[in-house]
Amino acid sequence: MKSLEELRAIKAATLNKIGICNDDADAVKVLVGMATCGIAAGARPILNAFTEEIEKRHLKNVAVSQTGCIGICQYEPIVEVYVGKEEKVTYVKMTAEKVARIVNDHIVNGNVVTEYTIGAATINK
Repeated sequence: MKSLEELRAIKAATLNKIGICNDDADAVKVLVGMATCGIAAGARPILNAFTEEIEKRHLKNVAVSQTGCIGICQYEPIVEVYVGKEEKVTYVKMTAEKVARIVNDHIVNGNVVTEYTIGAATINK
């Protein structure tokens, strides 16, 4: 890599390859917390469930990836969902069984599954 333009071209090609564009208002990013605490709490099956559900529904504008520590270990496993330019939604105490509802209700139909969010978890504590 010899120039900033070459780096930008690599970035654009990579984003295009995974089907997400930075300027796409409908792009969805699903981040699963996969630090040691997340893995110990069961995050791996959740990551797999999101990947399988997205593939099963042939959703092209959704990227599922893992991230490190989100910082609120008592609520693991944690998933953050970013839809376009909207505020992120943090889902806590996730299970693989909850994934299909989040994909259907939130990602496909735009309705946050409030009872799975961090707000509901802190109120019901």
